[in-house]
Amino acid sequence: MKNIWKKMNEKVNFHFYMAKDKNLEKTLTVKDFLALGLGTILSTSIFTLPGIVAAKYTGPAVVVPFILAALVAGLVAMNYAEMASVLPFAGSAYSWISVLFGKFWGWIVGWALLAEYLIAVAFVAAGLSSNVQGLISPLGIALPKALASPLGTNGGVIDIIAVIVVALVTYILLRGDRQTTKVSNILVVLKLLAIVAFIVVGATAIKAQNYVPFFPKSHPNPDGTVFGGWQGIYAGISTIFLSYIGFDSIASNSAEAKNPQKTMPRGIIGSLIIATIFFICVSLVMVGMFKYTMYANNAEPVGWALRESGHTVIATVVQAVAVCGMLVALIGMMMAGSRLIYSFGRDKMLPKMVGKVNKKKIPSNALWIITIIGIILGAIFPFTFLAQLISAGTLIAFMAVSLAMYPLRRREGKTLPKASYQEPFYPVLPILGFFGSFAVFMGLDVQAKIYSAVWFLIGVIIYFVYGMRHADSKLPDDSDQEIEENL
Repeated sequence: MKNIWKKMNEKVNFHFYMAKDKNLEKTLTVKDFLALGLGTILSTSIFTLPGIVAAKYTGPAVVVPFILAALVAGLVAMNYAEMASVLPFAGSAYSWISVLFGKFWGWIVGWALLAEYLIAVAFVAAGLSSNVQGLISPLGIALPKALASPLGTNGGVIDIIAVIVVALVTYILLRGDRQTTKVSNILVVLKLLAIVAFIVVGATAIKAQNYVPFFPKSHPNPDGTVFGGWQGIYAGISTIFLSYIGFDSIASNSAEAKNPQKTMPRGIIGSLIIATIFFICVSLVMVGMFKYTMYANNAEPVGWALRESGHTVIATVVQAVAVCGMLVALIGMMMAGSRLIYSFGRDKMLPKMVGKVNKKKIPSNALWIITIIGIILGAIFPFTFLAQLISAGTLIAFMAVSLAMYPLRRREGKTLPKASYQEPFYPVLPILGFFGSFAVFMGLDVQAKIYSAVWFLIGVIIYFVYGMRHADSKLPDDSDQEIEENL
């Protein structure tokens, strides 16, 4: 028992990850990370969740949970920025926690992140599919019910559009990081223009009465949740928190960053600030255009609101560009997820073949794994069911990274490099990030917590059956001298 506990808490040497990740090509700049972050944060959620959350939980006050969630995400983002600049490894929180707390705890956090990425790929693909169908419906084009929705939803068997877009993104990613970032950067610019167009045009259709009452009275929903009041806002925070998880995808790709000491903090914090401004504007415009009850069960409220207000042509253009822009979120999540799965194989927590890279220095085996699972989840599970499950895994990782700031600071400049960016007001802000993330996690519905518990149980079994026996953290003989220069 003593040996098992010792093995669980064995910390991975910083040099081990630096040596292993030399196989990945370092091509990403601040511009690329800003595009990746904005593309991932401003994903399906900005075009869907403001309307859904307003109808189910908050009414016109939907902007409040977006702001509060952004404050919690901001606290954690500062932790991520410093962590990623000191430890620029593939796998982000999984690798960081393995270095700072031990292999078992790193695996648990990595397993939580894996759930985030797998479900996020499915979530974005499902939202993109809803928007494509909303885009083509005015043309009189409709998919057969069996191919239009996930299994058991509106007579659906498989969401065929979700399957196609995930496969398309895999093809883009297999072409290499340079080609991928070019596509991402172009699509992000187009998506930002689409969001601005919605804000400007939608603002002309705002009716003041739609904001009254801004805080509706509290009452129970048929499914047992609460609408209105602070309880509704709290439930709204937990649902829309997934909107801000994109900066984690930046951190997962830090092993491929040029000059990570500068690029990582700028990319993480910059993308979160810009995205929050857009979320606030879109939320205010959307609930101002129509009464919040009109957005109930509407997975493409942006296009619907523009069409219903008489802007059919603009709705078509905005929604078409938005659909293209959602591909960026898929690119970001699949890049991050494949790097995490690669890092499991790199450390032999999963079979070694998972950690192989191809001739273009892309972890292609890991990419195929996330593609297949993402297609299955996105094609079968309903859109709203996926939303809270994403937040559960992310929040667990956020809490772990917040606590990890304390051993990180003790080791900076000693056994680890000194960060060029350091989080202000240490040691207060890291613990605030922890408690903020914990509060959001407790607001998730019971079903999300149960599924999270089952997922973790599976992860623990895999660790003890395979990971603990095979895990590797031995340094190559010639790595010490080269990597010591980083300290």
